[in-house]
Amino acid sequence: MVRRARRINRVLATTYPEAGPELDFDDPFQCLVVTVLSAQTTDKRVNAVRPHLFAAYPDATAMAGADRTHLESLIGSLGFFRAKTDALLKLSAQLVEEFDGEVPRRLEDLVRLAGVGRKTANVVRGNAFDLPGITVDTHFGRLARRFAWTDETDPVKVEHAVGDLFDKRDWTMLSHHLIWHGRRRCHAQKPACGACPVARWCPSYGAGPTDPDVAAKLVRSEGRA
Repeated sequence: MVRRARRINRVLATTYPEAGPELDFDDPFQCLVVTVLSAQTTDKRVNAVRPHLFAAYPDATAMAGADRTHLESLIGSLGFFRAKTDALLKLSAQLVEEFDGEVPRRLEDLVRLAGVGRKTANVVRGNAFDLPGITVDTHFGRLARRFAWTDETDPVKVEHAVGDLFDKRDWTMLSHHLIWHGRRRCHAQKPACGACPVARWCPSYGAGPTDPDVAAKLVRSEGRA
C-alpha cells in the first residue's frame, strides 16, 4: 500500500506541477483569514473580496477593531458571512491579546482560535509556515477512501492513517495533489476514470465513465471548491 500510495502521489505531482493553494494570500494572517472565509463558499469568491478586505484591515490589530457592519459589507457575498464576521473579530482579538498580533505556528495554538479547526490549522502551517500538515477536506477524504488508503470517515483519523503512508516532508504537497485531482477529475459524482492518470493503481476505477472520450468531457481545467 505504501509503494502504491507514493506512486500515485508522484504521478499526481507530474500531472499537476502547478498544484498549490488556490486561495490568494501574502502573509500568515491573510492565509488564516482567507482559509476561515473559504468554508461553504468557493475560493474564487474569497479571492474576489480579499483585496478590499485587507486594504481596510491589513493585520490582526486593525481587524480586531473593525466596525462589524463594515466588515460584514466587505464579505457579504460569501456564505454565512455573519458567522464568519464573528469569527474574524474574535480570532483577531485573540491574536492581539495572546500572540502579540502574530499568527502562531503550533497546531494546538491555532485550533484555539475562533473559527479555526484542525483542517484550517494545517492549511496555515503547511502554506504559510512550510511546516508539515495534511489538509483533510471533502476532496482529500473522498480520494483517500477511493484509493483504499483508509476506510475512515472522521477527518482526524483520515489524517493520521494517510500520514502513516508518507514522509512528513510530503504531507503539504500531497494535500494539494489530492485536492487538485478531486476538483478536476475525481469528482464526487461521475469521476473521470477514463481520463485519470492514476487509474491503473486505483481500486475504485470504474466508479465513473471509463471511455476516454466521455471521461475527457468531465475534466475541469480549473478547480472548484
